[in-house]
Amino acid sequence: MDLQHPPIPELPSASLAGTPTKAPVSPQQLRRAILTGAVGSALEYYDFAIFGLASALVFSHIFFPALGAKAGLLASFGTYGAGFLARPFGGLFFGSIGDRKGRKFVLLVTIAIMGTSTMLIGLLPSGTIGAVSLVVLRLVQGFGAGAEQAGASTLMAEVAPVKQRGFFAALPFVGIFAGLGLATGTFSIMQHVLGEQAILDWAWRIPFVSSVVLIGVAVWIRLRLRESPTFLSLEGAQAVIKSPMKTVITHARRPVLAATLMRFAEQGGSTIYTTVVIAFLGGTVAAKLGMKPSALSSIGTTGALIASMASVITTPMFGALSDRIGRIAVYRGGAIFMLLWSVPSWYMVSTGKPLWVDIAMFGGLALGANSMLGAQCAHFSELFGNRYRYSGVALARELGAVLSGGLAPLLGIYLIGLSDGAFWVMGVYMAVLSAITLIGVSLSTETRRRDLTLLDDAVH
Repeated sequence: MDLQHPPIPELPSASLAGTPTKAPVSPQQLRRAILTGAVGSALEYYDFAIFGLASALVFSHIFFPALGAKAGLLASFGTYGAGFLARPFGGLFFGSIGDRKGRKFVLLVTIAIMGTSTMLIGLLPSGTIGAVSLVVLRLVQGFGAGAEQAGASTLMAEVAPVKQRGFFAALPFVGIFAGLGLATGTFSIMQHVLGEQAILDWAWRIPFVSSVVLIGVAVWIRLRLRESPTFLSLEGAQAVIKSPMKTVITHARRPVLAATLMRFAEQGGSTIYTTVVIAFLGGTVAAKLGMKPSALSSIGTTGALIASMASVITTPMFGALSDRIGRIAVYRGGAIFMLLWSVPSWYMVSTGKPLWVDIAMFGGLALGANSMLGAQCAHFSELFGNRYRYSGVALARELGAVLSGGLAPLLGIYLIGLSDGAFWVMGVYMAVLSAITLIGVSLSTETRRRDLTLLDDAVH
């Protein structure tokens, strides 16, 4: 495909030299864009977090009891991974629409798909029919989520003040930890107030059905959102292309590869420190210490809640730091920290002591994974040219998600079982994910303050 297109008028806020700090939209629209992304991210991660927690604590008993404890847990996390498997297809489908029809339309559709799927999971019957339906709804949920974060980060990067793009692009992702905190907080309260049996009998449905409230809020906010001025400039110059995803695959392989590999430690680490740790505590550590699984699982959910709440501060903080010292410097630093933290943190978890578990999860999530996420929010949007930015970000994000986050719990539980519960195995696994991310960083380039109206990618 010919890559030459008519020149696109530059936005004043996007020039590389003497760039003003004023956003290309009004303060009201900037706030609305932040809120739109935050609520969407909250719903997405609320969806995925309650599913991950239910996979660790409930689903093996409800849907897979005939398989036994270990095989049932593997089946539960296999279902969890199915959502990640569907995400690249959702990214491919909706990313292309976002580059052809605009960001707002896609963000409305994806939020409705995700939320409805989550609510219906809470209404499923137990047994075989419920298990099959669970897989189907999980696939639909993942399909809708495939373009949600890509759309939120792309939109926010395009409307943010250029010199503060890293900070503003990271703000909507505070919703990730609000959603994660809400999910883990809900399960933690149910564990303490209702007890394990009530959760297994009926209470596990509450977090899923109640997601309808988040759906309504998200749709209402997004209906009032305006389209990205960067996309409108592309549309006004008649430079919108018919097959943006095809163009990404044929002409943007280097940035897609770099961004995909850069997700391994961030997405993999986020998933591992919020799901696998809890399952490890409730299974291996509980058996080793002779304690009730529910007591150890409760320690894990509390640790995840603390780390999630801390991430509300650390993620935009690292985004702001990337505005000052560069995206690559922050991302590389986060990957190196995660590499060094991997084995020690899993030793802390293996002790089963609340303080050590809290420290391990805080370091792994709030500092390690989310230092990378803080820089990533702006960096991925800056890597791709204007004609297929949404498609490129969606494809790279979701390929990285399925290869790291989707496989992390399934492979993690398998490795723990294979090694008879040895803590260091998961530490080594996390270190490998960090090393892969460092390779991705080496393939990327610094993009701070890049002009988002440019048609070319940052790396070729």
